[in-house]
Amino acid sequence: MALDGAPVRATGDRLGAAGDRFGRQLRDLRISVIDRCNFRCPYCMPKETYGDDYEFLAPDEYLTFAEIERLSRAAVQLGVTKLRLTGGEPLLRPDVATLVAALVAIDGIEDVALTTNGFLLSQHAAALRAAGLHRVTVSLDTLDPDVFAAMNGLGLPLARVLDGVEAARAAGLTPIKVNAVVQRGVNDHTVVDLVRHFRHTGVTVRFIEYMDVGTLNRWAGGAVVPSAELMRAIAAEFPLEPLAAAYHGEVAERYRLRDGSGEVGFISSISQPFCGSCTRARVSTDGKIYTCLFGGIGTDLKAALRGGADESEMVALLAGIWTRRDDRYSEERARVAEHVAQRDARRVEMYQIGG
Repeated sequence: MALDGAPVRATGDRLGAAGDRFGRQLRDLRISVIDRCNFRCPYCMPKETYGDDYEFLAPDEYLTFAEIERLSRAAVQLGVTKLRLTGGEPLLRPDVATLVAALVAIDGIEDVALTTNGFLLSQHAAALRAAGLHRVTVSLDTLDPDVFAAMNGLGLPLARVLDGVEAARAAGLTPIKVNAVVQRGVNDHTVVDLVRHFRHTGVTVRFIEYMDVGTLNRWAGGAVVPSAELMRAIAAEFPLEPLAAAYHGEVAERYRLRDGSGEVGFISSISQPFCGSCTRARVSTDGKIYTCLFGGIGTDLKAALRGGADESEMVALLAGIWTRRDDRYSEERARVAEHVAQRDARRVEMYQIGG
C-alpha cells in the first residue's frame, strides 16, 4: 500500500531512460525533504543571511511523503535506481523513517541513502535502519572542536556528530561515508586527522573541493584546495593506492590506504570536473527539479503532482526535462568570461537541493 492509501502498482518493465543532450542517463535522484537546518555553515547557510527571522518554506509547501513516493515511482520508469534524501537537514523532517520505508519498497530501487550533518543521527539511526535505509553519509569537515564550532556557524559540539556516526555503525547503516568540504586557511590543516581517526572503522572519508554552489557563500577560487594537494598531504603519512570506480558516474576518485586500514575519496569538481558522467537530478523541498547542482531555474513538479497527474504523465514530464538537459557547468567554469557571467546569475542554494 502506498503512502496515499492507493494500491501499489507493480512497476513492471522500465521504459528506459533516453539520454540527455550529451547521452547521459538518469540514474540517481536526490530529494530534499526540508529546507531548514540546525547548522549555519558559512559555505551553505551563512547565519548573517539565515537568521532567526528568515522565512523558510511553510510545511504545506513541502512535497508530501506520498508525493515524493509518486515522483520516485515515475523516476524508476526512466532508469533511476538510487534515491538519496537530503535537506537542509533531513532529520528535522518529522517521521522521515516512514518515507524511507515507502521508498525502499519501490520495485527497481536498489539503494536508498541519506545525507545528514549527524547532529541528530544518534536519535534516529536505529529507526532509519529498521525502516530499511541502506546507508548514511555524514557531513563532517573537521575533527578540531574549535574549527568545527566555527564551521557549523553556531558553536555546536563535535561530540554529538561523532556519537551519531557510532550509532549509525551500530545500527548497520553501512558503508558510512564522511564528507569533508575543504577550505584553504579554514580546515585544510585538519584533513590528515580525519583519515587517522577513521582508520580501522570501515568509514570512508571523502574530501570535497570547495565549490561555488549558490550565490551567498562568497566563494573565491583562492579558498579551493585541489584534491591533488590533499592527496599528497595524506600520502605522506598514509601511502595510497588507487581503486577502480564502484559504478559508472561515481563522483569520487577512490584510494585505499596501502596498509589496508581504510579508504579515502576525492571529489574534484573544480580541478577535475566530471560533468561528462553525471547521472544525477535533484528535487527541492517545494518540488522543483534541477538537473545540475549549479542550476538556476528548476522545473516545477508539485503542480503536476497536486493536479492529479498519473504515473505515465509524470514519466513523460520527467523524460521531457531530462532529454533537454545540457548542463555542464563545472566543465565550463574554466572559461573565465562565461564563469563571470554565470557566477553573477542567480543560482539555487545548496540547502534547497542538498549536495
